[in-house]
Amino acid sequence: MELQMAKSHILGFPRIGANRELKKAIELYWKNDITKVELEAVGKQLRAKHWQQQIDAGLSFITVGDFAWYDQVLALSATLGVIPERHQEANITLDTLFNMARGSSPCCGQQTAACEMTKWFDTNYHYLVPELNQDQKFALSYNQLIEEIQEAKVFGFPIKASLLGPVSYLSLSKTNSDFDKLTLLPQLVETYQQLLANIAAEDVEWLQIEEPILVQDLTTEWQQAFTTSYAELAKGNNKLLLTTYFGALGDNAELAFSLPVDGFHIDLSRAPEQLEAALALLPDSAILSAGIVNGRNIWRNDLAKSQNSLQQAKTQLGERLWVASSCSLQHSPVDLDNETKLDAELKSWLAYATQKLTEISTINA
Repeated sequence: MELQMAKSHILGFPRIGANRELKKAIELYWKNDITKVELEAVGKQLRAKHWQQQIDAGLSFITVGDFAWYDQVLALSATLGVIPERHQEANITLDTLFNMARGSSPCCGQQTAACEMTKWFDTNYHYLVPELNQDQKFALSYNQLIEEIQEAKVFGFPIKASLLGPVSYLSLSKTNSDFDKLTLLPQLVETYQQLLANIAAEDVEWLQIEEPILVQDLTTEWQQAFTTSYAELAKGNNKLLLTTYFGALGDNAELAFSLPVDGFHIDLSRAPEQLEAALALLPDSAILSAGIVNGRNIWRNDLAKSQNSLQQAKTQLGERLWVASSCSLQHSPVDLDNETKLDAELKSWLAYATQKLTEISTINA
Protein backbone atom coordinates (compact mmCIF):
# COMPACT_ATOMS: atom_id res chain seq x y z
CA MET A 1 0.00 0.00 0.00
CA GLU A 2 1.32 3.46 -0.90
CA LEU A 3 2.22 5.57 2.15
CA GLN A 4 0.40 8.87 2.33
CA MET A 5 2.50 11.99 2.57
CA ALA A 6 2.37 13.94 5.82
CA LYS A 7 0.51 17.21 5.41
CA SER A 8 1.60 20.81 5.84
CA HIS A 9 -0.47 23.89 6.50
CA ILE A 10 -0.64 27.28 8.20
CA LEU A 11 -3.11 28.52 10.76
CA GLY A 12 -3.69 31.76 8.85
CA PHE A 13 -2.08 34.29 6.52
CA PRO A 14 -1.83 38.09 6.82
CA ARG A 15 -4.91 39.55 5.17
CA ILE A 16 -3.63 43.11 4.85
CA GLY A 17 -1.75 42.47 1.60
CA ALA A 18 1.94 42.83 0.80
CA ASN A 19 1.38 46.51 -0.04
CA ARG A 20 -1.29 47.10 2.63
CA GLU A 21 -3.97 46.90 -0.04
CA LEU A 22 -6.77 45.99 2.36
CA LYS A 23 -6.03 48.80 4.79
CA LYS A 24 -5.89 51.35 1.98
CA ALA A 25 -9.15 50.12 0.44
CA ILE A 26 -11.01 50.18 3.78
CA GLU A 27 -9.86 53.74 4.45
CA LEU A 28 -11.02 54.79 0.99
CA TYR A 29 -14.39 53.17 1.65
CA TRP A 30 -14.72 54.98 4.96
CA LYS A 31 -14.10 58.26 3.12
CA ASN A 32 -16.72 57.31 0.49
CA ASP A 33 -14.03 57.34 -2.21
CA ILE A 34 -14.83 53.77 -3.33
CA THR A 35 -18.01 51.70 -3.23
CA LYS A 36 -18.66 48.59 -1.17
CA VAL A 37 -18.48 46.55 -4.37
CA GLU A 38 -15.01 47.93 -5.07
CA LEU A 39 -13.92 47.25 -1.49
CA GLU A 40 -15.20 43.68 -1.61
CA ALA A 41 -13.34 43.15 -4.90
CA VAL A 42 -10.05 44.01 -3.16
CA GLY A 43 -10.76 41.45 -0.45
CA LYS A 44 -11.60 38.79 -3.04
CA GLN A 45 -8.40 39.47 -4.97
CA LEU A 46 -6.29 39.23 -1.83
CA ARG A 47 -7.89 35.96 -0.72
CA ALA A 48 -7.32 34.40 -4.14
CA LYS A 49 -3.70 35.56 -4.17
CA HIS A 50 -2.98 34.24 -0.69
CA TRP A 51 -4.63 30.87 -1.38
CA GLN A 52 -2.58 30.49 -4.56
CA GLN A 53 0.60 31.33 -2.64
CA GLN A 54 -0.11 28.53 -0.17
CA ILE A 55 -0.55 26.00 -2.98
CA ASP A 56 2.49 27.27 -4.88
CA ALA A 57 4.60 26.86 -1.75
CA GLY A 58 3.58 23.20 -1.56
CA LEU A 59 1.17 23.29 1.37
CA SER A 60 -1.47 20.57 1.59
CA PHE A 61 -4.40 22.89 2.33
CA ILE A 62 -5.45 26.44 1.87
CA THR A 63 -6.79 27.94 5.08
CA VAL A 64 -10.21 29.60 4.73
CA GLY A 65 -11.69 31.68 7.53
CA ASP A 66 -8.57 33.65 8.43
CA PHE A 67 -9.70 36.71 6.45
CA ALA A 68 -11.47 39.54 8.27
CA TRP A 69 -12.37 43.04 7.22
CA TYR A 70 -11.48 44.38 10.65
CA ASP A 71 -11.09 41.58 13.20
CA GLN A 72 -11.77 37.84 13.18
CA VAL A 73 -13.51 37.85 16.57
CA LEU A 74 -15.80 40.63 15.37
CA ALA A 75 -16.63 38.57 12.27
CA LEU A 76 -17.47 35.61 14.48
CA SER A 77 -19.67 37.76 16.71
CA ALA A 78 -21.61 38.81 13.62
CA THR A 79 -21.84 35.18 12.51
CA LEU A 80 -23.33 34.23 15.88
CA GLY A 81 -25.66 37.24 15.98
CA VAL A 82 -23.85 38.84 18.92
CA ILE A 83 -24.56 42.48 18.10
CA PRO A 84 -24.90 45.04 20.92
CA GLU A 85 -28.35 46.62 21.03
CA ARG A 86 -26.95 50.04 20.14
CA HIS A 87 -25.63 48.64 16.83
CA GLN A 88 -28.49 46.35 15.89
CA GLU A 89 -30.02 46.75 12.44
CA ALA A 90 -32.57 44.81 10.43
CA ASN A 91 -29.74 42.89 8.74
CA ILE A 92 -26.09 42.49 9.68
CA THR A 93 -23.88 43.90 6.94
CA LEU A 94 -20.26 44.89 6.54
CA ASP A 95 -21.23 48.38 7.68
CA THR A 96 -22.60 46.90 10.91
CA LEU A 97 -19.15 45.48 11.63
CA PHE A 98 -17.45 48.77 10.87
CA ASN A 99 -19.91 50.63 13.11
CA MET A 100 -19.16 48.24 15.96
CA ALA A 101 -15.44 48.77 15.43
CA ARG A 102 -15.44 52.54 15.01
CA GLY A 103 -18.65 53.79 16.55
CA SER A 104 -21.32 55.36 14.40
CA SER A 105 -23.24 58.60 14.06
CA PRO A 106 -26.96 57.95 13.57
CA CYS A 107 -29.13 60.43 11.74
CA CYS A 108 -29.83 62.32 14.96
CA GLY A 109 -26.12 63.09 15.27
CA GLN A 110 -25.51 61.22 18.52
CA GLN A 111 -22.39 59.07 18.49
CA THR A 112 -22.90 55.37 19.18
CA ALA A 113 -20.03 53.93 21.17
CA ALA A 114 -17.67 51.47 19.51
CA CYS A 115 -17.08 48.08 21.08
CA GLU A 116 -14.16 47.67 23.43
CA MET A 117 -10.84 46.54 21.99
CA THR A 118 -8.26 44.55 23.91
CA LYS A 119 -5.08 42.63 23.19
CA TRP A 120 -5.28 39.20 21.59
CA PHE A 121 -3.45 37.31 24.33
CA ASP A 122 0.14 38.64 24.48
CA THR A 123 0.36 39.82 20.87
CA ASN A 124 0.16 43.32 19.45
CA TYR A 125 -3.07 42.40 17.67
CA HIS A 126 -6.31 43.71 19.18
CA TYR A 127 -9.78 42.21 18.92
CA LEU A 128 -13.30 43.54 19.49
CA VAL A 129 -14.60 42.10 22.76
CA PRO A 130 -17.98 40.36 22.36
CA GLU A 131 -20.69 41.84 24.61
CA LEU A 132 -23.06 39.29 26.15
CA ASN A 133 -26.14 39.70 28.31
CA GLN A 134 -27.92 37.26 30.58
CA ASP A 135 -30.70 36.52 28.11
CA GLN A 136 -28.34 36.41 25.14
CA LYS A 137 -29.66 34.63 22.07
CA PHE A 138 -27.28 33.14 19.53
CA ALA A 139 -28.35 32.59 15.92
CA LEU A 140 -26.44 32.26 12.67
CA SER A 141 -26.79 35.75 11.23
CA TYR A 142 -23.81 36.53 8.98
CA ASN A 143 -22.56 34.19 6.27
CA GLN A 144 -19.00 35.37 5.61
CA LEU A 145 -17.27 32.06 6.41
CA ILE A 146 -19.55 29.91 4.27
CA GLU A 147 -19.40 32.41 1.41
CA GLU A 148 -15.60 32.37 1.49
CA ILE A 149 -15.56 28.57 1.53
CA GLN A 150 -17.79 28.61 -1.56
CA GLU A 151 -15.47 31.19 -3.12
CA ALA A 152 -12.43 29.00 -2.43
CA LYS A 153 -14.07 25.86 -3.84
CA VAL A 154 -14.08 27.44 -7.29
CA PHE A 155 -10.28 27.14 -7.38
CA GLY A 156 -10.37 23.42 -6.67
CA PHE A 157 -7.81 23.63 -3.86
CA PRO A 158 -7.99 21.38 -0.78
CA ILE A 159 -9.65 23.48 1.93
CA LYS A 160 -9.19 23.57 5.67
CA ALA A 161 -11.62 25.93 7.38
CA SER A 162 -10.65 27.81 10.53
CA LEU A 163 -12.86 28.99 13.37
CA LEU A 164 -12.41 30.21 16.93
CA GLY A 165 -13.94 27.59 19.22
CA PRO A 166 -16.95 28.19 21.48
CA VAL A 167 -15.23 27.89 24.86
CA SER A 168 -12.50 30.40 24.00
CA TYR A 169 -15.05 32.72 22.37
CA LEU A 170 -17.13 32.70 25.54
CA SER A 171 -14.07 33.19 27.74
CA LEU A 172 -12.85 36.15 25.67
CA SER A 173 -16.22 37.91 25.88
CA LYS A 174 -17.52 40.30 28.53
CA THR A 175 -20.91 40.59 30.18
CA ASN A 176 -23.06 43.66 30.80
CA SER A 177 -24.19 42.36 34.20
CA ASP A 178 -22.99 40.02 36.92
CA PHE A 179 -23.82 36.46 35.84
CA ASP A 180 -21.96 33.27 35.02
CA LYS A 181 -21.07 33.27 31.33
CA LEU A 182 -20.97 29.50 31.29
CA THR A 183 -24.78 29.43 31.57
CA LEU A 184 -24.79 30.58 27.93
CA LEU A 185 -22.61 27.71 26.74
CA PRO A 186 -25.29 25.12 25.86
CA GLN A 187 -27.10 27.47 23.49
CA LEU A 188 -23.79 28.70 22.05
CA VAL A 189 -22.72 25.12 21.33
CA GLU A 190 -26.05 24.44 19.61
CA THR A 191 -25.39 27.39 17.30
CA TYR A 192 -21.86 26.14 16.63
CA GLN A 193 -23.31 22.74 15.74
CA GLN A 194 -25.43 24.42 13.09
CA LEU A 195 -22.40 26.29 11.74
CA LEU A 196 -20.29 23.14 11.71
CA ALA A 197 -23.04 21.33 9.83
CA ASN A 198 -23.07 24.11 7.23
CA ILE A 199 -19.28 23.79 6.86
CA ALA A 200 -19.52 20.01 6.48
CA ALA A 201 -22.26 20.49 3.86
CA GLU A 202 -19.69 22.32 1.72
CA ASP A 203 -17.57 19.12 1.65
CA VAL A 204 -14.82 20.67 3.75
CA GLU A 205 -13.14 17.75 5.49
CA TRP A 206 -11.02 19.48 8.14
CA LEU A 207 -12.00 22.28 10.50
CA GLN A 208 -9.27 24.00 12.49
CA ILE A 209 -11.19 24.83 15.67
CA GLU A 210 -9.08 27.15 17.82
CA GLU A 211 -9.16 26.99 21.61
CA PRO A 212 -6.19 29.11 22.69
CA ILE A 213 -7.38 29.43 26.30
CA LEU A 214 -6.25 25.82 26.77
CA VAL A 215 -2.73 27.17 27.32
CA GLN A 216 -3.97 29.24 30.27
CA ASP A 217 -4.79 28.26 33.83
CA LEU A 218 -8.41 27.11 33.90
CA THR A 219 -10.81 26.51 36.75
CA THR A 220 -12.54 23.16 37.05
CA GLU A 221 -15.71 24.71 35.62
CA TRP A 222 -13.97 25.93 32.47
CA GLN A 223 -12.17 22.62 32.05
CA GLN A 224 -15.53 20.87 32.27
CA ALA A 225 -16.87 23.26 29.64
CA PHE A 226 -14.47 21.72 27.13
CA THR A 227 -15.58 18.19 27.95
CA THR A 228 -19.29 18.93 27.58
CA SER A 229 -18.90 21.17 24.50
CA TYR A 230 -16.76 18.80 22.47
CA ALA A 231 -18.91 15.80 23.34
CA GLU A 232 -21.62 17.65 21.39
CA LEU A 233 -19.45 19.08 18.60
CA ALA A 234 -17.95 15.65 17.90
CA LYS A 235 -21.41 14.39 16.88
CA GLY A 236 -21.13 16.24 13.57
CA ASN A 237 -19.46 15.17 10.33
CA ASN A 238 -16.46 17.49 10.63
CA LYS A 239 -12.92 16.34 11.22
CA LEU A 240 -11.89 18.64 14.03
CA LEU A 241 -8.31 19.87 14.49
CA LEU A 242 -8.23 21.18 18.05
CA THR A 243 -5.82 24.09 17.83
CA THR A 244 -3.83 25.80 20.57
CA TYR A 245 -1.03 28.36 20.45
CA PHE A 246 0.92 30.99 22.40
CA GLY A 247 2.06 28.53 25.04
CA ALA A 248 2.08 24.99 26.39
CA LEU A 249 -0.98 22.99 27.32
CA GLY A 250 0.67 22.27 30.66
CA ASP A 251 -1.88 21.12 33.24
CA ASN A 252 -4.56 21.05 30.53
CA ALA A 253 -2.71 18.52 28.37
CA GLU A 254 -4.59 15.45 29.55
CA LEU A 255 -7.89 17.28 29.20
CA ALA A 256 -7.08 18.48 25.68
CA PHE A 257 -5.94 15.10 24.38
CA SER A 258 -8.98 13.40 25.92
CA LEU A 259 -11.38 15.43 23.78
CA PRO A 260 -13.12 13.49 20.96
CA VAL A 261 -11.49 15.25 18.01
CA ASP A 262 -9.49 13.97 15.03
CA GLY A 263 -6.32 15.99 15.49
CA PHE A 264 -4.43 18.35 17.74
CA HIS A 265 -2.27 21.36 16.93
CA ILE A 266 0.36 22.49 19.44
CA ASP A 267 2.74 25.45 19.46
CA LEU A 268 6.27 24.03 19.36
CA SER A 269 7.83 27.41 18.76
CA ARG A 270 6.73 28.93 22.07
CA ALA A 271 6.72 25.61 23.96
CA PRO A 272 8.91 22.95 22.29
CA GLU A 273 9.06 20.98 25.52
CA GLN A 274 5.43 19.87 25.17
CA LEU A 275 6.14 17.58 22.22
CA GLU A 276 7.13 14.65 24.44
CA ALA A 277 3.90 14.79 26.44
CA ALA A 278 1.86 15.23 23.26
CA LEU A 279 3.36 12.07 21.73
CA ALA A 280 2.55 10.14 24.90
CA LEU A 281 -1.03 11.40 25.12
CA LEU A 282 -1.99 11.44 21.44
CA PRO A 283 -4.82 8.99 20.68
CA ASP A 284 -3.85 6.17 18.32
CA SER A 285 -5.83 7.39 15.32
CA ALA A 286 -5.36 11.15 15.77
CA ILE A 287 -3.00 13.43 13.87
CA LEU A 288 -0.57 15.81 15.52
CA SER A 289 -0.01 19.18 13.89
CA ALA A 290 3.42 20.46 14.94
CA GLY A 291 3.60 24.26 15.01
CA ILE A 292 7.35 24.37 14.40
CA VAL A 293 7.66 27.57 12.30
CA ASN A 294 7.27 30.69 14.42
CA GLY A 295 4.27 32.71 13.24
CA ARG A 296 5.15 35.74 15.34
CA ASN A 297 8.70 36.72 14.47
CA ILE A 298 10.71 37.79 11.43
CA TRP A 299 13.62 35.35 11.71
CA ARG A 300 14.46 32.45 9.42
CA ASN A 301 13.77 29.01 10.74
CA ASP A 302 16.71 26.70 11.41
CA LEU A 303 15.38 24.06 9.05
CA ALA A 304 17.84 21.32 10.00
CA LYS A 305 17.17 21.87 13.70
CA SER A 306 13.41 21.76 13.14
CA GLN A 307 13.60 18.57 11.10
CA ASN A 308 15.82 16.96 13.73
CA SER A 309 13.47 17.97 16.57
CA LEU A 310 10.57 16.29 14.78
CA GLN A 311 12.44 13.09 13.90
CA GLN A 312 11.07 11.03 16.78
CA ALA A 313 7.55 12.26 16.10
CA LYS A 314 7.92 11.46 12.40
CA THR A 315 9.16 7.97 13.19
CA GLN A 316 6.33 7.37 15.63
CA LEU A 317 3.48 8.94 13.65
CA GLY A 318 4.42 8.82 9.98
CA GLU A 319 1.71 10.55 7.95
CA ARG A 320 -0.14 11.40 11.17
CA LEU A 321 2.45 14.14 11.81
CA TRP A 322 1.58 17.42 10.11
CA VAL A 323 3.94 20.39 9.89
CA ALA A 324 2.57 23.87 10.48
CA SER A 325 3.11 27.42 11.62
CA SER A 326 2.97 27.85 15.38
CA CYS A 327 0.06 30.30 15.10
CA SER A 328 -1.46 32.43 12.38
CA LEU A 329 1.11 34.21 10.23
CA GLN A 330 -0.98 37.40 10.55
CA HIS A 331 1.47 38.40 13.29
CA SER A 332 4.34 38.49 10.79
CA PRO A 333 5.07 40.99 7.97
CA VAL A 334 3.84 39.77 4.61
CA ASP A 335 6.71 39.45 2.13
CA LEU A 336 10.46 39.92 2.54
CA ASP A 337 10.81 40.55 -1.20
CA ASN A 338 9.27 43.98 -0.63
CA GLU A 339 12.25 44.96 1.56
CA THR A 340 14.43 46.34 -1.22
CA LYS A 341 16.59 48.60 0.97
CA LEU A 342 17.69 46.13 3.63
CA ASP A 343 21.32 45.16 4.02
CA ALA A 344 21.85 41.87 2.18
CA GLU A 345 23.34 40.08 5.18
CA LEU A 346 20.51 41.15 7.46
CA LYS A 347 17.97 40.14 4.85
CA SER A 348 19.49 36.65 4.73
CA TRP A 349 18.52 36.17 8.37
CA LEU A 350 14.86 37.03 7.83
CA ALA A 351 11.66 35.28 6.79
CA TYR A 352 8.26 36.96 6.55
CA ALA A 353 4.91 35.21 6.14
CA THR A 354 5.42 34.43 2.45
CA GLN A 355 8.84 32.91 3.09
CA LYS A 356 7.52 30.93 6.06
CA LEU A 357 5.19 29.06 3.70
CA THR A 358 8.22 27.57 1.96
CA GLU A 359 9.93 26.85 5.28
CA ILE A 360 6.97 24.73 6.36
CA SER A 361 6.99 22.76 3.10
CA THR A 362 10.74 22.24 3.33
CA ILE A 363 10.57 20.89 6.89
CA ASN A 364 7.79 18.55 5.78
CA ALA A 365 9.77 17.21 2.80
